[in-house]
Amino acid sequence: MAYDFSSFKEKLEGVQDWLSTEYTGVRTGRATPAILDSIYLDSYGTRTPIKHVASISIEDARTIRVAPWDKGQIKGIEKAISEANLGLSVSSDAMGIRVFFPELTAERRAALLKVTREKLEHARVSVRAERDEVWSEIQTLEKEGEIPEDDKFRLKEEMQKFVDQANAKLEEMAERKEKEIAE
Repeated sequence: MAYDFSSFKEKLEGVQDWLSTEYTGVRTGRATPAILDSIYLDSYGTRTPIKHVASISIEDARTIRVAPWDKGQIKGIEKAISEANLGLSVSSDAMGIRVFFPELTAERRAALLKVTREKLEHARVSVRAERDEVWSEIQTLEKEGEIPEDDKFRLKEEMQKFVDQANAKLEEMAERKEKEIAE
């Protein structure tokens, strides 16, 4: 009986997606519209993401332009961004809002690098937990006589290859983010 690793692969990809999403929230000195994805405002009595009520574009390396479709929501968007406590400067005009990304200090860069490493470690722990779960399933199958002992060790090696690939991708993502913070 061959073990089906498709669920395991999906869970590993889920961990990678989670880390990618978390890294978009780590602000660097460069303007990125993804930082506003987690900000909601009250729009006509409903909590709505900013990207659902405005167009978001990059003006230059450190400025984002938020242009609401309903100009009456400029103050609400400005308030939501300010209250999000992301360390961004906000100013509004008749056309919309400009969000400025201030230059990062050495102290702030060090703190962001620490957060980046913590998120990487959390992702690694998740991968190990998934690996342990699959290994337990394989051992149970062997104990119940559904797979021979040789297959158990072959499956373990195959599983480890998936884990190594996932960890390499996580490491690559972390290195990219650390380089981005250091610039």
